[in-house]
Amino acid sequence: MRAFSCRVCANPLFFDNAVCVSCGATLAYARREHDIVPIRPDGIYVDAERWVWHPCVNRDLFGCPWLTERPGEPCFSCSLTRTRPADEDLRGLSQFTRAEAAKRRLIVELDALGLPIVTRDDDPDHGLAFDLLSSVAENVTIGHADGVITLDLAEGDDAYRERMRVEMAEPYRTLLGHFRHEIGHYYEALLVHDGNRQRVRGLFGDETADYQSALDRHYAEGPPDGWEQNYISSYATMHPYEDFAETFAHVMHITDTVDTARAHGLSTVDPSAFSSFRDLVTGVWVPMSTALNQINRSMGAGDLYPFVLAPAVLDKLDLIAEIVRDAGRAESSSRSVTMDG
Repeated sequence: MRAFSCRVCANPLFFDNAVCVSCGATLAYARREHDIVPIRPDGIYVDAERWVWHPCVNRDLFGCPWLTERPGEPCFSCSLTRTRPADEDLRGLSQFTRAEAAKRRLIVELDALGLPIVTRDDDPDHGLAFDLLSSVAENVTIGHADGVITLDLAEGDDAYRERMRVEMAEPYRTLLGHFRHEIGHYYEALLVHDGNRQRVRGLFGDETADYQSALDRHYAEGPPDGWEQNYISSYATMHPYEDFAETFAHVMHITDTVDTARAHGLSTVDPSAFSSFRDLVTGVWVPMSTALNQINRSMGAGDLYPFVLAPAVLDKLDLIAEIVRDAGRAESSSRSVTMDG
């Protein structure tokens, strides 16, 4: 995540700021510019090319600070949400705003990586969409199927999420982490093909293995002994699909944190100077995460990054980062349409 500043008064901004606390300017995020911009008194933003942009229809409803091309319509991020809580579900709606904020950050990082986002309009059968469901009145299973990511909005409640983290014996559990994991499933389906399938299978295993049997075995027996030498997490041991998604999420964790640290002056290292993601991890991320863990402990908090990266895990991270980089380059060279707000 880059560092943002107000174009009116240069005050530092957070990503989801809708108003500058220094000068009072009304703000919005322009996806086309990857920047936070001021909205004019008449409620619009006009970019350098004289394109007129309007606040997302959900700005007043759910606090979405993004722009869109046409008035009264959702922005790109909001348009990806296929299902949300009912209007009378006040608890679900309060959790929904947190999930949408995490999803917006996800979209910004996907844009920064240059990854293609194929919408349901472009591909009705496999395009990306989100079902953000309230578990107030029904059970919700987090998952991905044919481009649709389903999330239990209760994960936005800190007490609930911490209880689940302890029950599942997980070292880390966040809304953004769920999004990053599930989008890993989406991109495996989109980016892993005949050209790289054998390399992925060689590191992650045979993805054709029966998923339900693997799921039953995992919850009955737990991870195998010594799993830490080959997997990023115990959940990754369940099935090659989960190993890929868990590892994909960590590529996003590491990339975003390293970029954010550099944007805010905590690191002077340019990530693009490294020829491989593995070198970036060992040369920058390991010492940085160690320092961040110590800082968290100084505040009496748990480790920011409570994971140990074994050599086999570094190989997996490196392969996924390579797939992401190649996809980003291909998308950049073929992109000829204008991104909407």
